Amino acid sequence: MLLATLGVPLDPAAMRFAVDAAVEAGRPLVVANVVELPPLPLSVILGYDQLEDAPETAETLAASAELARSLGVRVERLRVRSPRPVAALLEIAGELRPGLLVFGPESGRLSRRARRKAVRAITDNVACLVWLAG
Repeated sequence: MLLATLGVPLDPAAMRFAVDAAVEAGRPLVVANVVELPPLPLSVILGYDQLEDAPETAETLAASAELARSLGVRVERLRVRSPRPVAALLEIAGELRPGLLVFGPESGRLSRRARRKAVRAITDNVACLVWLAG
């Protein structure tokens, strides 16, 4: 099971759905936050590639992991920085081969264009069931 967001807080319904699915299937849950890495070499030199998640985002990621652990699910958390976060998410899904990908960014946190582009890429390119928040 893969629960993913793109640098924004997770939707509570997505968190519950992913955790419930992992519990019912008896499978581990991977909670992934894929964030955009500014494509400037100076960003890496100055350490801007190491910025922490926003407090709201960190809270929802931690809450989903804690809920899953409390129900006996093995949890792995990933934070991936990439100049192309959607492509990175697709790569993660390709490597992990989850039975279910829950794309769970909180409604209204991504622009409509960014969300539409991400949803299209996910539904066109992953070989598993997909659940979309919002």
